[in-house]
Amino acid sequence: MAPTKITNTIKLADGNRMPVMGFGTYKIGDQETMNTAIDAAWNAGYRMFDTAMLYRNEDILGPTLQQLGLPREGLFLTSKVAEVVQGYDRTMKAVEGSLKRLQTDYLDLLLVHWPVREHFFDTWKAMEQLKADGKVRSIGVSNYTISHLELLATQAKEMPVVNQVEYHPYLNQQALFDYDKEKNIVTEAWSPLGRRAVLDNPMLMKMAKHHQKSVAQIVLRWELQHELVTIPKSTHPDRIKENAEIFDFDLDVDEMTMIDILNRNERTGNEPEIVYETGKQY
Repeated sequence: MAPTKITNTIKLADGNRMPVMGFGTYKIGDQETMNTAIDAAWNAGYRMFDTAMLYRNEDILGPTLQQLGLPREGLFLTSKVAEVVQGYDRTMKAVEGSLKRLQTDYLDLLLVHWPVREHFFDTWKAMEQLKADGKVRSIGVSNYTISHLELLATQAKEMPVVNQVEYHPYLNQQALFDYDKEKNIVTEAWSPLGRRAVLDNPMLMKMAKHHQKSVAQIVLRWELQHELVTIPKSTHPDRIKENAEIFDFDLDVDEMTMIDILNRNERTGNEPEIVYETGKQY
């Protein structure tokens, strides 16, 4: 039986298209788990896979994609430039390392993982050059605020087409989302389920029962209808499949509004600091 496919895509400002839902690989740290998760995700319809230098698993994801025989032209691969390798020359070199670890000639999307003050503009210049060189097809940022984006606009030749930020019912970042939309920047949600913090919300549970869906599906559908791109992550094949099954129902206006007002401006916490090994190349 042929695998299903998430066919819904969104057009980026540079003309490229990206899937509206991807699969996150944060904290997947061993080959067997990666193989199982990616295989389940592929068969559930995911075509976009999100990793980062910071996750330390590009060298696991690359072999998985090869071992499963997944066609490169059918994939949308995202990675992110870690803070420790920002700056023009280091970013250029680091991305070459990512390509080797992922066993590919190009990335569909490359993001600056976190803004670093002293390398702010040089890192972005490297991103623009990497796109011009064909090493990446689209460039964007992650964890950028409105102030960061406005500052970047003072020197950038082209602006990010994606801003990946924490986004879920307890942190909907409405002002940033509105700004991104006004500037034709797609907002992509990391931690779209609030690291599961929202899944025991009574109102969401009642809504899920009404639709005969899980709370996770309700939240992901809410984000989809807000025109966000989401990258839910799980290592359980049944949940991976379930998370993708959000294209067969709709939330009405009242339901969307009820979820909107759950916002608490509550972060689930930044990604933990990673201690880099001496001599480790990025």
